Amino acid sequence: MKRIVILGAGYAGVSAALRLQKRLRRARDVEIVLIDRNHVHTLLTELHEVAGNRVSEDAIVVPLQKIFQYTKVKVVADEVESVDFNANVVKAVGGEYPYDYLVVAMGSKPAYFGIEGMEEHGLALWSYEDAIKAREHIRSMFRQAAREKNPARRRELLTFVVGGGGFTGIELVGELARWRQELCAEFGISRTDVRLMVVEAMDKCLTVLDDNLVAKAMNHLDKLGIEVWTNSPIVKVSPDAIELKGGQAIGSHTLIWTGGCETATCAAELGLETAGRGRIVVNEYLQTQHPNVYAIGDNSFFVANNGQPLPALVEPALQGGQVAADNIIAELRGKEKQPYKPNIHGVMVSVGRWYGVADLMGIKLSGFLAIFMKHMVNLHYLFGIGGFDIVFAYLAHEFKDQRKRDWHVVKHLWADSQLFWLVPLRLYLGYMWLKSGIDKINSGWLREIMISGAADGGSSVTASAISAASDVAATSGVTAASAVAAATEAVTAGVTAATEVAATAGVSAASSVATTAATLATDGTTGASIMNLISDHTPSWYAWMVNNIVVPNAMVFQYMVTITEIVLGVAFILGLFTFIAAAISVVMNINFLLSTGLYDYWFLMTSIAMMAGAGRAFGLDYYVYPYLQRQWRYLVRNRRPKVFLFR
Repeated sequence: MKRIVILGAGYAGVSAALRLQKRLRRARDVEIVLIDRNHVHTLLTELHEVAGNRVSEDAIVVPLQKIFQYTKVKVVADEVESVDFNANVVKAVGGEYPYDYLVVAMGSKPAYFGIEGMEEHGLALWSYEDAIKAREHIRSMFRQAAREKNPARRRELLTFVVGGGGFTGIELVGELARWRQELCAEFGISRTDVRLMVVEAMDKCLTVLDDNLVAKAMNHLDKLGIEVWTNSPIVKVSPDAIELKGGQAIGSHTLIWTGGCETATCAAELGLETAGRGRIVVNEYLQTQHPNVYAIGDNSFFVANNGQPLPALVEPALQGGQVAADNIIAELRGKEKQPYKPNIHGVMVSVGRWYGVADLMGIKLSGFLAIFMKHMVNLHYLFGIGGFDIVFAYLAHEFKDQRKRDWHVVKHLWADSQLFWLVPLRLYLGYMWLKSGIDKINSGWLREIMISGAADGGSSVTASAISAASDVAATSGVTAASAVAAATEAVTAGVTAATEVAATAGVSAASSVATTAATLATDGTTGASIMNLISDHTPSWYAWMVNNIVVPNAMVFQYMVTITEIVLGVAFILGLFTFIAAAISVVMNINFLLSTGLYDYWFLMTSIAMMAGAGRAFGLDYYVYPYLQRQWRYLVRNRRPKVFLFR
C-alpha cells in the first residue's frame, strides 16, 4: 500500500488531491490523505468581500467533506508540527502519519518586512479569521466615532488605511467604499467625514497590470473618493498613527496590511532548503532535495523561464498541484515525469461590486465585463471542486444573501421568499393541466384525428360553420342574433353557449363567436369537434409548420400533447421537477397563443411563477434535487453511478 500525504487544503493542496483522486480512484493499493488544521477550504481571493461586509463569512469557505465526499481522499483535521524525512513520517498534534510521497502545500502568511509595530497594531487580511476581525474592527470604529465628541479623535477613528496597492488591497478598499455608505447611514455619519486611503511603497499600484488598466482602476478609485498614495513606504505603526518614510504621519486607528506574503511558518521550519521569503526550493518537477517530497503553491520557490520566481497567484498554485500529482503518479507507474511549465492566462481585479479590470490572455477588459469574467472564473473553479450545489451556493451568496443589497430587485428572483404561498397555485395549475389531458382522452384524441391546419378547416370540417360565423362577425343587433342562430346549427354545443353571448352583445361578441367557430369546427362525417390550429393572428411561418409538419403527423402530435398535459399535471401536483415542468408549461402556452388563439394568460403567468422553486415547499423537489446532486458528485468523482439511500 502506497500512501500519499498532502499537507494543506489551500488552492494547491485541493488541486493536487482532486488530481490524484481522478487518476487513482481505481487503484486499491494507493491511499490519499489530506491534512489541514481547518475543516474548510477558504477562498482567499474573496476575503475582501467578508471584510467589506458584502457577504457572510460562510460565503468564502467550502467544507472539505463536501469537496471530497465519495472520493478515496481521507480528510484529517490536524496541525502539523514537524516532518521526519528520514523515517518518512509527518508528526502532528493528533498523531503521526507515515507517507511514501509527501506534498507540502501549507500556504503562506503576511510578510511584515520588519516594520515596527505592524504586526502588533495592524490588521492582516490573509485568512478567514482575519476577514472577520477586520470587518468587526471597522464597524467598531464607526460605532465609537458616532459617540466621539472630540473632532480630532473622531477623524482618526474614521480614517481607514489599506497598506499595499496589490490585488488584495485594491479589492478591499473598493469594498470599503461601498460599505462606507451603509455604515454612514446606520450611524448617522456624513460620508465626507470618512477617509479611505491606499498607501503603496512602489511608484504605482497593481504592478502586474499594464499602465492603461492601472489608470482605469485609479480613475475609478478617485471617483469613489479614495486617496491613493504611492512612493510612500510605511516605517512605523502605532495604535493611533501610521508613519511614512520622510516623516509624514497619518492619524488613524485602522491599518489593514496587504503588502506581501511569505511562506507559512510551519512550512519554513520543516528543515527543507528555502529561498525568497522562506519558500522551499524545488526543481523542474516540483521536487525538493528529497525526491519523494514535493512543494507546491506559495510554499515552492520556482524560477520561471524569465528568470524570475513564480509569483504567489492562484492559477500557478492550481497548475502546480496538478503537475505534482501527475509526477507522483508517473513514479508509481514507472513512467517519465513531466516538468512544470506554468501558464498564467490572466489576472482580474475587482474595484467594488460592479467595476473591475482584467487582462485575460492579452485581452484588456474593464468595467462590468471584467467583473463578469471574474465571476465566471470563480464558477469554473467551484464547479471543478464541488459541482452544481457549490456553484449555486456561490451565486446565492453573491447575488441573494448579501448583508445589504445594492440591487434590491434581485431578492425577488430567488426561491426563499415564503414559497408555501405558491403551493395552492401550483396545485390548481396541476389540476387544470391534468383535467385538460383527461378531457382530450375522453373526447377521442387518442383514437382519431382531431386537429386541422388549413384555413378552410380541411375536407373534414363543415364549411358552413365558418361561413355562418363570418356572417355573425359582420352583423350587429338583431341581424347578429340571426347569424348566430345559423352558426349554432353548424357547431357543437360549446359553440352554442358562445353564440348566445354574441346575440346579446352585438358586433364585438359576434367576433368572438367567429374566432371560436373557426377554432372549434365540426367534422361533417362523425360530428366530432375539430380544433383548427391556424387562426387569423397565426404567423405565416407557424401556419406553414402546422400544415406541413403537424397535420401530416396529426396522431403523433395528439399523443404528445395529451401525454404532456397529463405529465405536467402530475408534476405540478407532486412538486416534482417543478422548474422543468414550468418551462414546458410556458412553451405549451405560447404555442396555444400562436395557434388556436385561446388566450389563457393566467396559465402563462402562473407557469412563470412556478419557476421560483415552488416544488421545494410541500413538494418532492425538496428531497429529489439534493439527492440528485449527491449522485452527480459521486458520478463525477468515480466515473460510475451508485444507488444509495437518501441521507
